[in-house]
Amino acid sequence: MSGVGSTRPWKGPSDRSTWRERATLTRASRADLAGPLGMESGMGLETAQRTGNQSFLDSFGPARPKVLVIGCGGAGGNSVHRLHRMGIHGARTVVVNTDAVHLDSIQADRKLLIGGGVTRGMGAGGRPEIGERCAEISEQELRNQIGDADLTFITVGLGGGTGTGVAPHVAELAQAAGSVVISLATTPFRAERGRMMNARAGIQRLRDRTDSLILLDNNRLLDLVPNLPVEQAFAVMDHLIGEVVKGITESITVPSLINLDFSDVRTILQSGGTSTVFYGENAESDPDRLVRDTLDNPLLEVDYRGANGALIHISAGPGLRLRTAHEVVEGLTAAMHPDANVIFGVRVDRKYNGILRVLVIMTGVRSPLVEAVRESVSIADVVSDGSARRSIENEPPRTNRRR
Repeated sequence: MSGVGSTRPWKGPSDRSTWRERATLTRASRADLAGPLGMESGMGLETAQRTGNQSFLDSFGPARPKVLVIGCGGAGGNSVHRLHRMGIHGARTVVVNTDAVHLDSIQADRKLLIGGGVTRGMGAGGRPEIGERCAEISEQELRNQIGDADLTFITVGLGGGTGTGVAPHVAELAQAAGSVVISLATTPFRAERGRMMNARAGIQRLRDRTDSLILLDNNRLLDLVPNLPVEQAFAVMDHLIGEVVKGITESITVPSLINLDFSDVRTILQSGGTSTVFYGENAESDPDRLVRDTLDNPLLEVDYRGANGALIHISAGPGLRLRTAHEVVEGLTAAMHPDANVIFGVRVDRKYNGILRVLVIMTGVRSPLVEAVRESVSIADVVSDGSARRSIENEPPRTNRRR
């Protein structure tokens, strides 16, 4: 399975030098920039004070980040269904589909049947242009579901009609609303043949509309769990998707010993380049193996050498030693760029007694599956190409004539 994609230009060391130059401002020059309340220009609130047992959250209204997990199509809905059953603290779940029967079988906080006038609730028939049309017709309803989410996860299986057509549209609406968007997409089995063309169009369109695109190749399941029953095999994939979404969400919504916040996530994801997420768990006594297992996840295919940013969250029991935490962070970042921006947090909880769990968001990595989609591909290209291919197939064989 493959690792990912989001492409924003990295602004490089010049950003840091500019920050350092700003840091050398004299106290007098800072005073010149201050507003009437003695604050620097652009700040919206004055300094707030509270007693020891009062909360600062009420100073900013709903200060906790709003997290939305939205599943598009059948496969995306299945992932959200599993995540909803796992339970996730601090996030709202939504499923969008054109298939009423499948939607009725899914559990989520909110379910949305779109394009009823086009599909009559019977699905998009594997045609992304139908899914895209349904999303356009239901755009206002989709906007209402996205609302003012700060962080939006999109889960989708690429290659079909609804997910491939709807997910890029949802991602675009979420980014337009100011949300940071992380898309987790699965790609078809090789035996599905023509659906991979649809998937390539979906990859290209999602890549341009998301901050982080994490690609998971279904073919990896054939190498990893070929003898498992079908439902259990797909559950392996859904488990990874669920752990990534749950891990990122709870790392910024549940207080930690060394805390990470939403702005940390946004800083790393917007630092530029292709990005991915690693997840791993192992015994606290073997941090080296945890690092190896995390970076060598068989469901991800990425080259993280020279990566320019990482957000690392470690969960462990009360016995976690400082040296162990440092070894984990050092091992995970050893192959990154020397000047990479690394932010890490630690949560200590008795339920993790004896184990280490780590979640890593890494930017500036390389993904073969994303890089393979070099040219711009649109849904219209897929439709026209498919029509041409069917036309060729229906033509009678031609004889080879000399002129």
